[in-house]
Amino acid sequence: MSWLLRIVFPPPPSIFIGAISVISLVFTVHLSYSEIRGKHVPYSKFWNVNLQKKKKKEVTVYSRTGMVISYTPAFLACIASFAIFPHEGLRFMLVRSALAIHFFKRILEVLFIHKYSGRMVLDSVIQITLSYFIYATCMIYAQHLTQGIPEPAVNLKYVGVALFLVGIGGNFYHHYLLSRLRGEGDHGYKIPKGGLFNLVICPHYLFEILGFIGVCFISQTLYSFSCTMGSILYLMGRSYATRKWYFSKFENFPKEVKCLIPFIF
Repeated sequence: MSWLLRIVFPPPPSIFIGAISVISLVFTVHLSYSEIRGKHVPYSKFWNVNLQKKKKKEVTVYSRTGMVISYTPAFLACIASFAIFPHEGLRFMLVRSALAIHFFKRILEVLFIHKYSGRMVLDSVIQITLSYFIYATCMIYAQHLTQGIPEPAVNLKYVGVALFLVGIGGNFYHHYLLSRLRGEGDHGYKIPKGGLFNLVICPHYLFEILGFIGVCFISQTLYSFSCTMGSILYLMGRSYATRKWYFSKFENFPKEVKCLIPFIF
């Protein structure tokens, strides 16, 4: 634990932040395990998989609408934080700026990049919206609690900025490649090509992880560390489920293409 204490702020005197850090990690580990077992968060290509197992009729919305709803409250919370907590230093400004850019990018991608062919269960939209909102607000509040506390012995915020920019750029590029797989009126799935898709089936998740690590390095709080670890585990589970799904749908899916990390996993 000594190495961890050198790179994160001391835990703040907040029972809430301590508890939510543990809960977030446990929850995302559970989601990762659920993905591996085939119990998916009902959106994207996996929505129909879960739908076939459900007999009860549920309220649904268009996927594009559901995803815009999911990201918007978290983005607005990031913007509001500039007014609620003004003038709290460079690190705090970088953290909330990175979070605002992250969610704004996601909204833009939903509106102009991604192509959707299905619907989302409204209950899932609410759950996803709350999870993103809690993540954003707790990240900002945990950073606010570091005000007046000595900086960590190892300063990672500039490394974090570089990783965040690489992550968000790589994630956007591979989302763009995915969007070009479908023509107008084409709702089928195809094997992705280009970029790192020739090595892993989920390079967009790989770069998303780099972005999360970047935010964690900028923040250097225990909460950001906990959320990043949980996000990595969840995206590992989801990439495993994605590769398994492609194998089930395409007989010619190349076996050398890994889940998330080239040549390794």
